[in-house]
Amino acid sequence: MTRRWAGSASVLSGYLVAAVILFGAAPVLLSDFRLRLLAQFLCVAMVAVGIGLAWGSGGMLTLGQGLFFGLGAYIMAIHLQLSDAGPAGRPAFMVTGSGLPWWWELFRNPVTAVLGIIAVPALLALLLGLGVFRRRVKGAYFAILSQASAAAFALLLISQQNTVGGSNGLSNFRQFFGFALSDPVNRRMLYFIAAGVLIAMVAAVHQLRRSRYGELLTAVRDGEERVRFLGYDPALVKVLAYVVAAVFAAVGGALFVPIVGIISPSNVGVVPSIGFLIGVAVGGRATLLGPVLGSLAVSYAGSTLSENVESLWIYLQGLLFVLVVAFLPGGIGSLGAALRGRRRAVGDVPGRSAGHGPPGRPLVDGGGPERAPAGARSGGV
Repeated sequence: MTRRWAGSASVLSGYLVAAVILFGAAPVLLSDFRLRLLAQFLCVAMVAVGIGLAWGSGGMLTLGQGLFFGLGAYIMAIHLQLSDAGPAGRPAFMVTGSGLPWWWELFRNPVTAVLGIIAVPALLALLLGLGVFRRRVKGAYFAILSQASAAAFALLLISQQNTVGGSNGLSNFRQFFGFALSDPVNRRMLYFIAAGVLIAMVAAVHQLRRSRYGELLTAVRDGEERVRFLGYDPALVKVLAYVVAAVFAAVGGALFVPIVGIISPSNVGVVPSIGFLIGVAVGGRATLLGPVLGSLAVSYAGSTLSENVESLWIYLQGLLFVLVVAFLPGGIGSLGAALRGRRRAVGDVPGRSAGHGPPGRPLVDGGGPERAPAGARSGGV
């Protein structure tokens, strides 16, 4: 019971520290430009939270999250374009004389736009997940399929010049649900919304991992056939995590649009999808905060380096991913556990004989391990 309360207290203190940093320190210390940049990084971190659940807990190497990020972003962009054009208007980039696509009208209303941001990626992830996981496709094959889906989506967007702006994308948004985006107060409001949504996503993943479903998802990652033998359907377990990751990516993309002011195929293709994954790998996919911290660190490094040597960052990003996968598979978030395990291994050297133990600690006859006192074994209760 004491350990459980201590764990809950540490989690609550972590949320409190995050809230103080994001809602208190950052708006005071950062300029408007840097705060807007941080809001952009938070949107990318939302994608990382979903990848951490799917990849870290479920073992699904999702290399195509740009697909769902782009779906949410383009649905939001379509709504903002229609909102700027007026009740019966259409965007200025569309060719004169061409009618408004019927699927644009679906997202004219703010309610249907928000529902579409959640429902469309969730439904697509559900169909893709059932089609893939039912056939027991996993590992590198699933990674290739997911990456191909992101590439195909980017190519589809480029080919649709008159409907979604082609390679130029959609931009020049003037308002966000009735609030002028030119107002600095409203831009700060967007930052606070992004920070709150990110904290809520981390809390949701934390609860999922602690639940019975989280234990089952980890069991599927470690031994899918054993879980199937016990009577569970691993495909359904993996599909749920895949859908949650898709919705998180879509919400991040939807908030990315009004914060940055543009969305184009270059933000949703293969390269951004790999960038999402690199942040998770660097931070530690199996930890709760590792994906968020790793994503923020990689995004900051990319922004800083691209201002000076833009072409070099692509190669450094790939090198970073290779080094982390090869030498630190658990990411930076696993360093603490690795160091604790190393100290424990040094302290419990096998074959230690009598008279060679640490001073002040008597050894059991034969050099075996100590027998803990009864009070210590029962937790002192």
